Parts: sequence; C-alpha cells; structure tokens
Amino acid sequence: MPTANAALVDRENLRAGVDAALARHVATLRGTARAISPDAAPLADAVERMLAGGKRLRAAFCYWSWRAHGGTPGDEREQAVLRAGAALELFQAAALFHDDVMDDSSTRRGRPTAHRVFADEHQAEGRRGEPRRFGDGVAILLGDLALVASDDEMSHALAGLPPSVARSARAVFEVMRTEVTIGQYLDLVAQTMPWGDAVDDERRARDVVRSKSARYSVEHPLVLGAALAGADDEAVAGCRAVGLPLGEAFQLRDDLLGVLGDPSTTGKPTGDDLREGKRTVLVARALARATATGDQATVDALTRGVGDPHLGPEGVATLTGLLVRTGAVAEVEQLIEELCTEAFAQIEARDWPEPARSTLVALAHAAVERTA
Repeated sequence: MPTANAALVDRENLRAGVDAALARHVATLRGTARAISPDAAPLADAVERMLAGGKRLRAAFCYWSWRAHGGTPGDEREQAVLRAGAALELFQAAALFHDDVMDDSSTRRGRPTAHRVFADEHQAEGRRGEPRRFGDGVAILLGDLALVASDDEMSHALAGLPPSVARSARAVFEVMRTEVTIGQYLDLVAQTMPWGDAVDDERRARDVVRSKSARYSVEHPLVLGAALAGADDEAVAGCRAVGLPLGEAFQLRDDLLGVLGDPSTTGKPTGDDLREGKRTVLVARALARATATGDQATVDALTRGVGDPHLGPEGVATLTGLLVRTGAVAEVEQLIEELCTEAFAQIEARDWPEPARSTLVALAHAAVERTA
C-alpha cells in the first residue's frame, strides 16, 4: 500500500489496536524465551522485526467488513475483531518466514531475510556447522512460532463470542491456513514443470494466484469480518464475489512489481521472481504470445532465463524487455483492470453502509494501485 494510503489502516484506530495485540504477543514470547534460556532471546527479536513491517491490509479488510455487516465501533466485539486481525498478521509473518526459505530470498521489506541474518551471525561468530543450514533451520522455527501464535491469538479473539459466530469465524480461518499451505506446494510444483503448453502454464499460474494469495489476501479477510458480525450466507457469498477478483488483481499487481517495481519502494531486488522461476501469469502470457507468433528466440530466452539463480542485472533487463515487447505486461494490466471492474461492480451491488463502503472501496484501490 503506498504511503499516501497508509492512513486507511489508521482509521478508527485500527492499526493501533492490531499493533497493540501484536506487541502483547511479542512481549509474552520474549518473556517465555528468556525464561527458557537467554540464548532464545533472538527469536522474539526476529518475530518483532517481521511484524513491524506489515501493511495491515488483511486486518483492515477484516475490520471494515465487520463494520459493513453491522459491527459497531467501541462495542464489546470490536476487540475480538482487532485480535482476529492480529491473528491474520501473525499468520502472514509465518508464511513469509517459510516463503523466504523456500525461495532463498535475500531481502524482505528492504531488510535482510531472517534466514540470511541468522546464517551471517553464525558465520561471523565462527560457530560449528554450516551457516546456511543453521539460518534456514532458525527461520523455519520462527515461522512455526508465528503460526502457533496466530492460532492462540484467534482462540483468544473468539473466546467471548457467541458459539455460532465463533464456529463460523474459526472455520474461515482454518480453511484459509490450509489453502495457503496447499498454494505454497502448488507454487513449488509449478516451478519444477517444463514450460510449453500455454493453457496449462496459465492454469497453473492462476491456481497458485487464487490459493496462495488472492483468497488469503482479500477474500478470506472479508469473509472473516462478515462472520465475526454474524452475517448470513448471502452476505458471505457477496464478500466472496468481491474478494476473489480483487485478490487476483492484488497478486497480479505484485507479479508486475516483482519485475518492473522500484527496489527502493518494493523492498526486494528487481528480478527476484525471475531468478526464482516463479510461474506467473505474466511469464505464461509472454511465452504464449511468443509461441503464437513463432518467435523462437524469445521462447528460448524466457525458458532459459526464468529460474536461473545466477541471472544478473543485464539478464533481468533482457527478460523484462521481452515481457514488455511481447505485450504480456499490457495484457496483465488489462486483466487487472477487468478483475477490478468485476470487484467494484460487486461492491456496488452490496448494501454496505458508510463509512465502511467508502473505506473498503479505498482499500481496494490501494491494494491494486500500489507501488510496493
């Protein structure tokens, strides 16, 4: 979310409420770690660093969906919704710790990734064993700690709610976590498959977009907020109709930023997705267009370059140029526009009250028009 739109998640003290819940968790984790052993203190520091950089976008979609479905600011249920938002942020932290290990990413939000930090410390202190294995191991454990914390936070959030509301909200949260994990697996599998069939390439890319990011980033938070308000099935279906296309547009924007974004803004080196071999709709469209026009040189360059971990700045620039020249970038921009049109039409069809409606519209724009 661009800095100009950061105030969106500050409305109604949303960020302050979510951050307070996260701070309580970090303080508890720090006390537990130190009580077990002074050597465990760096774990709490690493979790705190990861939590400090989040946009709180998922928490905001959850909170304002709750408001859109009858939630009243300041009532006894508001704290539950804010804690549910904190649970979403903790799950996001868990996913990022693990994702950075799987992708061997070097930076996250402009800072070295956790596994790199711990590997570097291992090497600097001359410890025994392989630094990289140590760093990866610690990052996996950090993800596990954040995952446990997300479940604890959600349990606390639901504890005082009516049983039917708590069951509905818990079901949304459980499906979300399972789906994201399966989406991560599909992402890994897709990177092992050969390019070649345009239909299959895009199908795999869209499957990953939907399961790993689209539903998790927008649809499930909207549905969770509605569930916490006790919304009926029709209202929940309306949230899904808004959330899926908007979530897809959100991830497609992320894919474009991974190639064309400014590293000083995105916090990640340009071309990381290309080096990691991410099977994005963007690359699938470029290959499909090059194949259709008989441009074998472009096909060869893309299939050889995407997934090359040693791809340097010149190689990244070459592939980026091909993505633009094939028309793939323009096609993905057009797809984002179509998905946004669908999502905004669905918002228009909902009878959400103000200020929830206008805030959710602004959040939707921020999600797809961002530069980071």
